[in-house]
Amino acid sequence: MKKSLIFITVTIISMSFLREAHAEVVDSSYYGFTIKQEYPIKNVADSVYNNLVHYIGKWWDSEHTFSGQAANLWIDAVAGGCFSEKLPDGGSVRHMTVVFAKPGKTLRMEGGLGPLRSMAVSAVLTFNLSQDGNNTKLTVTYSVGGYVPGGLQKMALLVDRVLEQQMRRFTNFC
Repeated sequence: MKKSLIFITVTIISMSFLREAHAEVVDSSYYGFTIKQEYPIKNVADSVYNNLVHYIGKWWDSEHTFSGQAANLWIDAVAGGCFSEKLPDGGSVRHMTVVFAKPGKTLRMEGGLGPLRSMAVSAVLTFNLSQDGNNTKLTVTYSVGGYVPGGLQKMALLVDRVLEQQMRRFTNFC
């Protein structure tokens, strides 16, 4: 009985969290897709932005890096700056280029993440933050377009899931 009660409580709490966050592929075709995710965060927008930009190495999953260490990631949040990674042999990777940075409000970067990096695609990842009292609504939009044999629509759900995993790690960090 006690185990059942604990399971039911954990399930209700999990379902409650899932209702608050919203992630989906909003459009998908052979030539591209758009993902939109929304997360409520119990923190002010300036702090959320600061965590997004300055502490990526603490919340990003190391499994989704070239070096195997999220601590090697950084974002230079100025136009022309980049989301980069230091490699163990002295090399580096530019994951995305910053095209718009407005602290506390918006960070927009261009580039394909993960396997998209090696494909003939163009991609834009936007983080929009809106203040609601002492809370922040984070809206993440990732639009990808280009050519991939077999079509990009096959990748949309996978990219959505991986991005959602990263953003859940982020919201837990905040």
